[in-house]
Amino acid sequence: MNLSELLNKYMRGQITIDYLQRQISVNSIEEVGNNLAKLDIGREARKEIPEVILANRKEYKDILDISLTAIKRNGQIVVSKVPREYLRRFQADIGKRGFGIELGRNSNTFLITENDNSSYKKRIRGKIGILAAGTSDIGVAEEARLMAKAMRCMTFESYDVGIAGIHRLFKALQEIVSNSVGAIVVVAGMEGAMASVVSAIVNVPVIGVPTSVGYGFGSDGVAALASMLQTCAFGLAVVNIDNGIGAGAFAALVANNVSKRPHKVRILGSETKHI
Repeated sequence: MNLSELLNKYMRGQITIDYLQRQISVNSIEEVGNNLAKLDIGREARKEIPEVILANRKEYKDILDISLTAIKRNGQIVVSKVPREYLRRFQADIGKRGFGIELGRNSNTFLITENDNSSYKKRIRGKIGILAAGTSDIGVAEEARLMAKAMRCMTFESYDVGIAGIHRLFKALQEIVSNSVGAIVVVAGMEGAMASVVSAIVNVPVIGVPTSVGYGFGSDGVAALASMLQTCAFGLAVVNIDNGIGAGAFAALVANNVSKRPHKVRILGSETKHI
């Protein structure tokens, strides 16, 4: 029974409000395969966050089946951390079915859309900036970018601007702030200090993403995560190691809400009005 039928029955007094609520809850989940996956198809309407498939440690056929079901149901899907050996095959299998597919730079995360999906073509809402400290961090930054794009955000990126050459950061940050962004994602490995630096000089929320780039003591992102968590710069929130998806979603939620009202963005005393 679809939603229209349920609502019509409720309006005619044939079912109670409690029954209607239970049916809506049940029908917001779509099962894939034989107890393979249960898609939260109502997530985007409920939270403004699209369905995301974590492909890591899944069999190829399962990744493809879940992705095809989700894209046909929701019009778009983010598929993150596809195993490297599946990248070309997955891209080809999705593309030959007529869907739009975008693979992030240096990344194994995809944004897939129905080419004729009108809801995906709605006007851009929020704006976010994305900074990657090093070239090795770009893949995680692109994961955040694709997630934000799926949530209708315009993104402004600048990569390889870490504090090993801190003079690179200020021009990049000035350009991002001049676009009146509602949030900034900072992706950094090694010691992860760039997130604190950025948070110390801007008046918008900063989301730090520690990456598993690094070696020796504190390797695999442990030092970067600890550094970001121990920051003394206010306005910095931190997600888990390599969690570009979580950072992109959080930044987009913030920016989309900010876009509903005028605001001013500042950096080191300068000021830019939001239009």
